[in-house]
Amino acid sequence: MIKVGDTLPDVRLFEFIEEATEGCAVGPNAFPVRERCAGKRVVIFGLPGAFTPTCSARHVPGYVEAAADLSAAGIDEIWCVSVNDAFVMSAWGRDLQASGKVKMIADGSARFTQALGLDQDLSERGMGIRSQRYAMVVDDGVVKTLSVEAPGKFEVSDARSILATLR
Repeated sequence: MIKVGDTLPDVRLFEFIEEATEGCAVGPNAFPVRERCAGKRVVIFGLPGAFTPTCSARHVPGYVEAAADLSAAGIDEIWCVSVNDAFVMSAWGRDLQASGKVKMIADGSARFTQALGLDQDLSERGMGIRSQRYAMVVDDGVVKTLSVEAPGKFEVSDARSILATLR
């Protein structure tokens, strides 16, 4: 499992872009994780799945609400990473009004999640390979803090807990 002091794995993730910009077409756009994190402080939080109860009711909304506070604490970007495709992540982000606050990042094949060592097999619950619930602060691609939830818990990866580590 990744730990504090480690560099993020150099894999590609996907983000659905709603509006075309220079170099980014509308639709799913791949990006290299290390390149996207270069020179930035990023909060990355992972969770089991889009539209699932705790993720939708508490985890993502907490980061949407705390986005301005996290920015004031020196965070450049907030990423929600889930083992879902970019279309689902985009729809979920629209539903939770995350635009401009939390980037909804797709890890559809679980490559990032598995490279972190934070995957879990939820096949018996009909969900397949998914992410554990976690949050980390990354500075220029290096993990500075990492909080991984115990199974079934939501106590250390929420936005307020991460904000407390920044103060």
